[in-house]
Amino acid sequence: MVYKSKTQKTYLLSPVALFISGVLSPFAFADDMSLEVIEVHGHAQNKHLALGSSESLLSDLGVDFSAAGGVSNLPILNGLMGDRVKVLIDGADVTAACANHMNPPLSYISANQITSYNVVAGVSPVSAGGDNIAGVISVNSISPEYSDSSELGWHSGYVSAKYSSVDNGRKLGVGARLASDTISLNYQGSFSDADSYEDGNSDVVLDTLYRAQNHSLTAAMRDDKQQLVIKLTHQKIPYQGFANQYMDMTDNTSYGAIAQYKRSFESSELEGQVNWHSVKHEMGFFSEEKTGMMRMKTDAQDISTQLKWRIALDKNSSILLGQEYYNYSIDDWWPGIEGSTMMGPNDYVNINNGKRERIAAFAEFESQINTKLWLNAGVRIESINTHVGEVQSYNDGMSMMGIGSMETMTIGDTATDNSIAAQNFNAGDRDKTDTIVDANFLINYQITNYDELQFGLARKNRAPNLYERYSWGVSNMATTMIGWYGDGNGYIGNPDLGVETAHTLSATYIKQAKDDRWRLSTNVWYTDVNDYIDADIVRSFNSYDLDNTARNILQFTNVDAILYGAKIDLTANIYESKDLGNWQLHANVTNTRGKRDDTNQPLYQIKPLQTQLGISQQMGRFENALSWQWVDTKTRVDNNRFENQTDSYSLVNLSSKATWDSLTLSAEVSNVFDEYYQLPLGGVSIAALKQDSSNGFEQLAGQGRSFNVSISYAF
Repeated sequence: MVYKSKTQKTYLLSPVALFISGVLSPFAFADDMSLEVIEVHGHAQNKHLALGSSESLLSDLGVDFSAAGGVSNLPILNGLMGDRVKVLIDGADVTAACANHMNPPLSYISANQITSYNVVAGVSPVSAGGDNIAGVISVNSISPEYSDSSELGWHSGYVSAKYSSVDNGRKLGVGARLASDTISLNYQGSFSDADSYEDGNSDVVLDTLYRAQNHSLTAAMRDDKQQLVIKLTHQKIPYQGFANQYMDMTDNTSYGAIAQYKRSFESSELEGQVNWHSVKHEMGFFSEEKTGMMRMKTDAQDISTQLKWRIALDKNSSILLGQEYYNYSIDDWWPGIEGSTMMGPNDYVNINNGKRERIAAFAEFESQINTKLWLNAGVRIESINTHVGEVQSYNDGMSMMGIGSMETMTIGDTATDNSIAAQNFNAGDRDKTDTIVDANFLINYQITNYDELQFGLARKNRAPNLYERYSWGVSNMATTMIGWYGDGNGYIGNPDLGVETAHTLSATYIKQAKDDRWRLSTNVWYTDVNDYIDADIVRSFNSYDLDNTARNILQFTNVDAILYGAKIDLTANIYESKDLGNWQLHANVTNTRGKRDDTNQPLYQIKPLQTQLGISQQMGRFENALSWQWVDTKTRVDNNRFENQTDSYSLVNLSSKATWDSLTLSAEVSNVFDEYYQLPLGGVSIAALKQDSSNGFEQLAGQGRSFNVSISYAF
């Protein structure tokens, strides 16, 4: 069964439901197909009011986020984060080019540029994307619109703005489109600027300020059988604070290009895409809220090609064949500081001429077997090669000490350790090739017109990223520059890391009322991961010599892990009248667990039990909503990373929106009662530690009460 909303959102019911709603081929929606389409009438939303980070959109689909920068939070699906989640922007695979993942894929697109988005958690089909074990987030901004005229002329445009009081945030979005019956030209732009936000105690959460802008220009041309689209992108982030990292972003400048070609034949469809994305990234310090002298620079490039050919076997079945190629290259170096004996005179070369190359092929069968049964099954094979060149440390360590005193030194205390580590790394094997096989089986059974059962089974793989494998430094300073966990610890790479292999089982039961007044979905899932990439303790360090300021140096290692969870979603129409409009109830409960097999220790950043309850009203041009979110106490923590426990909390949000033809106004109060709470997935505030070390590594606090106003005018 297909679930779609009026605004093209896909609700996070289950991996199968998400796949059907977002990834089905064009054949599945043909008029002669018997697959029933049910519309989910949720809270309508003018997408032009969604400004800034795409997190505001994806959170509605059940995606959690590990706190990072204001535009760079990292998505989490079913307790799995980082590169375990495949994120595609307009079908393109963009790699985070930073030792702290400060520029993840979702940071390159703003919410107002997004026209559709899908989340496939856990059991995703092989065509949705490989090299992941958590699932696939697909965000699309390419949606050519044409006119009825043969002359190219004005089609549509908009201007949107938003202000938030909690961080003095100002956001602006603009769009303009020219079109004819065969040509479409579209510009989308955004600008965001925010100060560091305040928590529920009215204290400033240091180093959460940022500024960013994104631009895209899309040109499309079509005839009755084919379409060619070319999209150009540019991003500029002059600064972005990262409260839970030792450094900040001081520049992120990127350029990208995507070319898409589609052609339909009598019984098949061909689709091809080429992607290029280049970024220059720099880390350092820009604010008095967190100071320092060190710099880190990264130059990286993604190049990829994709070719898909869907062939109709009959009116109800098709096979999809695909071939994909991905080439990611990166140079990561830390410029030497003049006059520094520790960080000079050489540049510290962290990754030299790093390469990660993927070659993939897949075949996927899809069939609406009868009016009750739908099936999707596929196999994907990938070859993944990673390699890097030789590296170097800041110095050989001899300038800091007499050679005879080397035997008395402690590992991690001096530059000598990095010098020796660089020599050992250069002498080792730096070229690895992995061959992986993914497979999926998804089935959807319509028990009755009002009962549905969904079942999914998948084997998925992810090869280590370059930082997990090739981060070679061993000193305290070098290791604490590595890691996207926001935990204050240090990380050492492991060239011998193996591929993560996950086997996931998911089942969903959906029940709806005969009069469509309510719908209930329950989902359970279980994932067994072989060679899960975790980290084991190498040693401890304490830069402040206080009881609450100890941290660990860890090395990436393969272990076995288990994750499982359950979700319940309810949507119900609860009241309807001419005078008071239509009232709807939304409720969900989510619980996720994850642990290592060898020690039974909880995995890092698993969100505790969470419930949400919302009531929305639609009355003419007015829409109002009241929501309540409760998050349980977090007691299951990763002790290896000194993960903090967090208290339970409740948040209440209130919003109202009015629309008159082309004008939309919105007002919102988030965290109405100004509650102080700590983010269970927020990591620790290193910025606060640097200002006052007496409180140790405190958990990052969430935003306090904020008054938000938005306006959008379409023309």
